[in-house]
Amino acid sequence: MRIDVKGLNVSVSDELRGQIERRFATIGKQVAETATLDVILAEERNPAIKAAQKAEANLHVKGVTLNAKAHALEMRTAIGEVAEELQRQLTRRSEKLRGHRKVGTPSIRTAGAVAELADDEV
Repeated sequence: MRIDVKGLNVSVSDELRGQIERRFATIGKQVAETATLDVILAEERNPAIKAAQKAEANLHVKGVTLNAKAHALEMRTAIGEVAEELQRQLTRRSEKLRGHRKVGTPSIRTAGAVAELADDEV
C-alpha cells in the first residue's frame, strides 16, 4: 500500500509520518499492494474551534474509496481515530463481500453431497 501524506498549515515531520505508517500498517496487510492511502493533516487557525487538529484519510482500493475524518486536540489522537474508522469500514466491506452467498440454499457442491448422503441412507 502506498501512503501519501500532505499537511495544510502543518509541517509533516518524520515522527508524524512514522506514526501514520505504524497506525495504518494493519490496513496495509488487508488490502492489495496497488491500494493508495491519502492522508491530509490540517490545523484550523480559528481560536473559537477547540479541536483544531484535523486528520482525513482516503483509501482507494479496487472498486471503492473509503473516507474518514476526525477532529481532536492533538494530531496523534486524530490520526488514531481516523485509522480506527478506516479499519471498521474495511472490515464491514469485506464482510459484505463475503456474505452475498445465500445461507441454506444448496450450491453445486453441497447438492451433490446431499444426494450422496440420501443414497447411502436408503
